[in-house]
Amino acid sequence: MSELRAGLASILPSDQTFVGYLFWLSRPRFWLYLAGPLVVGVVYGASSVADFVTPLTVSLFAYFLIPANVFLYGVNDIFDADIDSLNPKKAEDGREVRFTGDRPVIAAVVVAAAAGLVFVPALSRPALLAFGGFYLLGTAYSAPPLRLKTTPFLDSFSNGLYILPGVVGYAALSGAAPPLLAVAGGWVWSMGMHTFSAIPDIEPDREAGIQTTATILRERATLTYCAGCWLLAAACLAVVHPLLGAPLAVYPLFIGVVASTDVDVARAYWWFPILNTLVGAILTMGGIWEVRFG
Repeated sequence: MSELRAGLASILPSDQTFVGYLFWLSRPRFWLYLAGPLVVGVVYGASSVADFVTPLTVSLFAYFLIPANVFLYGVNDIFDADIDSLNPKKAEDGREVRFTGDRPVIAAVVVAAAAGLVFVPALSRPALLAFGGFYLLGTAYSAPPLRLKTTPFLDSFSNGLYILPGVVGYAALSGAAPPLLAVAGGWVWSMGMHTFSAIPDIEPDREAGIQTTATILRERATLTYCAGCWLLAAACLAVVHPLLGAPLAVYPLFIGVVASTDVDVARAYWWFPILNTLVGAILTMGGIWEVRFG
């Protein structure tokens, strides 16, 4: 097991059990990558403090926290089973589990996807469109025939899907889509996040004959690409409101530190859950302040 799993083995499920395997397949480090945008969308879509915690918002948070991650990463792992044999993250002592072809796991991924259908009667049309987009891109990214993850730049663009839970949350409460520039800013932020995460996979992907944005650009140019995405994201959100763009300015600065030092990108990649949680918390608190005192 990885250092993370080994250190938490006494309190968290073992990946040798079915439930434990699903737990680690869902990438617990990254749970807030979907649930976090949902929370941000909820607080900015709310019209009062009472809207923050309702049966609908709590249920959506629960879904995007775990089942949606089981679906998203489960589809990824099922269709990456062959190439993951070359990925050090999926090695026996790596940070992620490797799909072994078990049918119960496939069934669990299907159930996790189907669970989202319970929200259909409760969501507005814009929220349903965003939910559908999440399912479509989450599947098309990994599964044939599109398998967007093997098409340079489409692999990056399609990962705007991570912002769609935020659109769902906003539209579920307001009945309307968020401002277009807010969605665009979140989208290109997600593109930068995805492409940065692909840098440690450059060599395994090349060995497997897979082309991605990162394999085409190589590490240095990929860092520049990510910095450009994050600068554009900050600019888009700053137009919506200056205080929205300010927290995102930390990402280009982060790239500058990584590019100008000997920090291993593969190591820096694992710092992002903390950075994203802090930035998400700032954006969330800003939204709460706006609803409470704005």
